[in-house]
Amino acid sequence: MSRPALLCCALLTALLAGCGAPSQPLPMAITAADALQIRGWVPDALKAQVAITPVKGGLATNRWWGSKVSAVALQQALDESFYAVGMKALSPQPPSRFELQAELVQLDQPLVPALAVTVDVAVRYTLVDKAADNRVIYQRRIANSEEARLGEAVLSPSERLRIANERALRANIDLLLRDLVTLRP
Repeated sequence: MSRPALLCCALLTALLAGCGAPSQPLPMAITAADALQIRGWVPDALKAQVAITPVKGGLATNRWWGSKVSAVALQQALDESFYAVGMKALSPQPPSRFELQAELVQLDQPLVPALAVTVDVAVRYTLVDKAADNRVIYQRRIANSEEARLGEAVLSPSERLRIANERALRANIDLLLRDLVTLRP
């Protein structure tokens, strides 16, 4: 290879490499407008009565490339969302009647992020009633996908992945909360 071609390839690789962009919890939490809308529909039995166990699944972001979702970030997003709609108590005392278990079972991303990035996520949720001998009252695998376009992060494919991850998980949590308000435990 000639020197100019090699230099061009090195510059292109440096441009595309970028650093890893870990998904952040606050953009994954539901919006204030959605929380306000859902809050009015929360059944009395679930108000301040849902505790969230440590989330399973998730991966830490590689510092050199890509964007993943850690279990800790998803845990914080769930905590914030459940608190915003009034399902999570301000303090751990008295103990909550219900316990939500969450497991990130799927995070499909393109191997090489191109112009638009689409991310597919699936989270398995289980809500148990601790007062009724841990009886399962809700169990569902919620799957959805979201995308981030080139204009949202022109020079950073990792940022586009992060944006798509956060949008997909925010939509996933929103679907969960809208399901839970239909329960009558």
